[in-house]
Amino acid sequence: MKKILVYSIILILLMALPAFAGEAIDKLLSSRGLKDIKLLAPVKTGGLPLMDALNLRSSAREFSSNELPAQILSDLLWAACGINRSESGKKTTPTARNWQDTDIYVFTHSGIYLYEAKEHKLKFIRHGNHLKATGKQDFVEKAALSLVFVSDLSKMDKQTAREDKMMYAGVHAGCITQNVYLYCASAGLNTVTRRMMDFEALAPLMGLSADQTIILAQSVGYRP
Repeated sequence: MKKILVYSIILILLMALPAFAGEAIDKLLSSRGLKDIKLLAPVKTGGLPLMDALNLRSSAREFSSNELPAQILSDLLWAACGINRSESGKKTTPTARNWQDTDIYVFTHSGIYLYEAKEHKLKFIRHGNHLKATGKQDFVEKAALSLVFVSDLSKMDKQTAREDKMMYAGVHAGCITQNVYLYCASAGLNTVTRRMMDFEALAPLMGLSADQTIILAQSVGYRP
């Protein structure tokens, strides 16, 4: 009982983070203009124990209007697919043959960015609020952000058939979404994975090449 009470208090504090956990990410991005953004160093300790996070893991389609603090975004992206072994450049999520083919595009109310794990930064792609373009459900544009997972098939072996490449791409993106789910469970955030998108309209908006394929999207935000 005491353990449950402690975790409940932690979750309440986490949900209150917008009030005191640093500059909101959209305010930060807007102040920097059309530039790349160096993220804060991720906090790699703490959070709920794994089994507790698994117990709380769920999909939710309701979001508040609260923006995410810059630290939360940094921690979220590192948990999703950040580098956890600097000597080899390997990440928090696995890929077949270490292809590392999946890129994370971050859609906020201020713009579109590409997460570059090596430098732990956001590369500027496009200005403006394009959240609505990442999904056909009404809740998509209400969330703090959308993560769009894109596989660069050119990073896979040329001998691999396209059908197999797409299978691998789905598995790799799925691993990332689960990391996001677990982080959100620990941090008191809502999230849901989606695939209802206008792929033909979204690809040019993101400036994707012919080898880049959109696999999934995931909405993230505070609970209402």
